[in-house]
Amino acid sequence: LSVLENLESARLPARPGRPAWDEARVFGLFPMLGEHAQRQGVALSGGQQRMLAIGRTLMGNPELLLLDEPSEGLAPIVVEQMLERLRQLKETGETILLSEQSLGFALKLADRAYVIEKGEIKYEGSAAALAADAAVRRAYLMV
Repeated sequence: LSVLENLESARLPARPGRPAWDEARVFGLFPMLGEHAQRQGVALSGGQQRMLAIGRTLMGNPELLLLDEPSEGLAPIVVEQMLERLRQLKETGETILLSEQSLGFALKLADRAYVIEKGEIKYEGSAAALAADAAVRRAYLMV
C-alpha cells in the first residue's frame, strides 16, 4: 500500500471531545510522509516506516499510543527526529506508553518511569527522579 492507502485503511471516528486524526494532521506531524504520500510503504526507509506505523495508529484516534522501542535500529539523526515528533505528539495531549531500552531517549520524553526486571517493578516514580538517582540507574540500568 502507498503511504496514503496505509493511513486511510486505519481511519476510525474521532473520540468525543478530541480532534480527529486525518492525513493532513499526520503529515503535519511527519512532513516526510507527506512528501512520499504516493510511495509504497515498503519502499520507505526504516525510520519513515516507523513514522508511518505511528501515523497509521493515530488515524485510529486511539485513547493510548503504545510504543515499543521506537528508537531501536534508527540512525542517530532519525532518533532525534523521532524524539521531537513524539514530544510534539505529547504536547497535543495524546497519552503515550513507551517501552524503551534507551534510557536517554525515554527520559527526554517521559513524565513517569518504571524499571521492570524479570517481570517485577523495581522502580516507579518520576522520570526526573530516576534521572537523578544514580544508585537505581547503576543497580538496574547499568548506567
